[in-house]
Amino acid sequence: MASPVMVNSKNAAPSPDDVASITQQIYGSKTSQESLDASYTLTDMLLNSVGFRGLNGYGILATIQKSAVDKKSAGKREGAMFALGAIFERFPPKQKLSEIVFLLQETDLLPTALDALADKQSAVKEGARYALDTLFASLSAEAKVFGLLPVLQSYLKRTVGKWQGVLGAIELIGRMADKAKMGLESAEVEKDKDILREAMGKRLEALIPLIENGMHDLKTEVSKQSIKSMNSLTTLIQNEDVIPKIPIVVKSIEDPSAEAQRKAIHALSQTTFVAVVNSPVLALLTPILERSLNTSTTSQEVIRQTVIVVENLTKLVHDPMEARTFLPKLRPGVQRVYEAASLPEVREIGQRALDVMLKAMGEQQNGDSQTTEAIQPVRGEEVLAVLEKKIQENGGLLNYPGDSDVWALAKNYISEIVAEDANQRAPERVKQNTAAYLSPLMEDGKGDAVGDAMEQYYIDEDQRKFGKPVTIDDGETEIVNANFSLGYGGMLLLRHTNMRLLKGHRYGLCGRNGSGKSTLMRSIANGKLEGFPPQDQVRTCFVEHNQGEDADLTILEYCLKDPDLPTEDHDRVVRVLEEVGFTSGPEGRQAQPVGSLSGGWKMKLALARAMIMNADVFLLDEPTNHLDVGNVKWLQEYLKSHTEISSLIVSHDSGFLDEVCTDIYNYESKKLVHYKGNLSELVKVKPEAKAYYTLSATQQSFKFPPPGILTGVKSNTRRILAMTDCTFTYPGAAKPNLMNVSASLSLSSRVAIIGPNGAGKSTLIKVLTGEVIPQQGKVEKHPNLRIGYIKQHALEHVEQHLEKTPN
Repeated sequence: MASPVMVNSKNAAPSPDDVASITQQIYGSKTSQESLDASYTLTDMLLNSVGFRGLNGYGILATIQKSAVDKKSAGKREGAMFALGAIFERFPPKQKLSEIVFLLQETDLLPTALDALADKQSAVKEGARYALDTLFASLSAEAKVFGLLPVLQSYLKRTVGKWQGVLGAIELIGRMADKAKMGLESAEVEKDKDILREAMGKRLEALIPLIENGMHDLKTEVSKQSIKSMNSLTTLIQNEDVIPKIPIVVKSIEDPSAEAQRKAIHALSQTTFVAVVNSPVLALLTPILERSLNTSTTSQEVIRQTVIVVENLTKLVHDPMEARTFLPKLRPGVQRVYEAASLPEVREIGQRALDVMLKAMGEQQNGDSQTTEAIQPVRGEEVLAVLEKKIQENGGLLNYPGDSDVWALAKNYISEIVAEDANQRAPERVKQNTAAYLSPLMEDGKGDAVGDAMEQYYIDEDQRKFGKPVTIDDGETEIVNANFSLGYGGMLLLRHTNMRLLKGHRYGLCGRNGSGKSTLMRSIANGKLEGFPPQDQVRTCFVEHNQGEDADLTILEYCLKDPDLPTEDHDRVVRVLEEVGFTSGPEGRQAQPVGSLSGGWKMKLALARAMIMNADVFLLDEPTNHLDVGNVKWLQEYLKSHTEISSLIVSHDSGFLDEVCTDIYNYESKKLVHYKGNLSELVKVKPEAKAYYTLSATQQSFKFPPPGILTGVKSNTRRILAMTDCTFTYPGAAKPNLMNVSASLSLSSRVAIIGPNGAGKSTLIKVLTGEVIPQQGKVEKHPNLRIGYIKQHALEHVEQHLEKTPN
């Protein structure tokens, strides 16, 4: 055998005899350790001389494949796995072009290792496991998706093969998905996970059927691993609407019975979809929806629910390319419902769904295509054109024997990887994914030059499409620029995100219920958010109702004794309270006890406390709760007029956010994404944000217990609760909260109590329920009447039972 050509190395190419000598040690050693050591010796020798060219130049890979199937010698089979493992472990980190050789060029190499998992000798199986594990660990996120994953898919599509190999391939796919799970590791590691998660998610359409076949395998081990891997694959889906329904959907895949399908469709039909629907969601849900539409025994009710789900999902598919990939599978079934459903209501729903599908796919009813302004993704062939141009500008490729065969495979491989990085808006990864592959094929330094040029090209392209990064505006003062992650219990809320606050700006904090908005603000207020400036640098104040424990103090005493407030003179505190609306003097509101305040006035007291603190940042959590229209207007004007104070605001009052916000931070995929403008401006670019502020956005549903029958009362109009000429004054208050009030209620009463803050609305209810006793007048109620009462401060009920455990 002739020596392969030695290039780009100070060390001479090893002779065939040198290689043969080490190869003999690999396959003829008496112990496993000697064989492994020889494998490392051979790998290092190649890396220090001829590199990837030696793998085929010396026939090393051919020898591995031949030895791996040598039925007469377990030692040779074990040695083959050790040699393979050493190559997998040490080549990719130092010479990434080797991936092309053993994943794309020698397509039988990885299947050989998978087949070895079925070997009768445990040492061979352990060697195969070592080879597969080292390969998985040594590949980058992109290489796992574009190199390893296609080989595993091809292996699972084979009609012949041993179940242990199938099990190993399915386990690797599941492990790949697990590797993409969000965590709190370094920013670099988390970025790798982001790339892997996004890239794998786009391939769920092909992966789910393969794993589904394994779920129904007769071999118990394969079936169990397939179910585990399917659950791992579903973690790639980041749609918050679908995530709670994933277990029941996976169950319907595992058990394809009509009953399991009915339950899954019913659960989906009860879901309010607000988040954008992308290919991972469609890949999971399209098969079950298609099966429901195409099964002749599906009931009309399930058909109706299925079509509703299709319509609701389709409305949120913003990418016509994704729509054209998945919706044609559902279109014939929906068309049949529209044309042949027995119930007119179902036919009408079918027509509506069909119209939405055609619009999503960019088609009119007459079949004409609609134009779309969506940003088109970068394609591999586009990258290849740019790559070949940059290579030629830097001297072209070397032309050693065999290089052209490798480059024929490598150019498309590199182009697809770069396209993925560009589409995920990670142009900073382009250099490492081009230079590392090109360097062995070009003169010294030229590979890096091409990498730099490619990276700059896609940075420029990214800025052309999406705009340049936001910079500090002229005259603006930055008071916070923090990078942090945030968790609550075992739940990850924000991951490696950034928050930047400018002085005088008012930021709305937006996201679906349960995303962690209030948790973020409380963490800032408590000084527990990593990276956020401490209180001695940026003073923050969490504006909330927290005056319950000081209910007996007067408002002025409460402000003067607050340990969190700076030492202030009496007169300034009085002035600030007057500015907010608390009149001074013995007869004024400042002399009233804190416990007598309504919810709206308690919020104003919290705002006064923040003003006395001279806070740099107000943290406002639902500030308009319990405020009447006049006080909401006052709060809006106050925040807008104090341009020296920054605010971070959580509110479900969309009008309030529109009025006061200068910027919005929106929760997106565990990140805070900044948008200039108010909530209306956000909705223009993120239409799904509108649903955050509707009743359907809530994740909880409240069900009140049935009231039962009131014994002795047969008429719904008979008086069962009444108060007559009642007057009530809180202890220490200068004037009554209620004066000569009368009211009467029956079973048919549906009464709303309205009025400005402090008018006595809550006090009226307290008098009716018997929580407080009026000084004048009387309260009457039916002896069998039971009253359910939920206060504004809902936890007050819990605080009355602190001796009890939650369960």
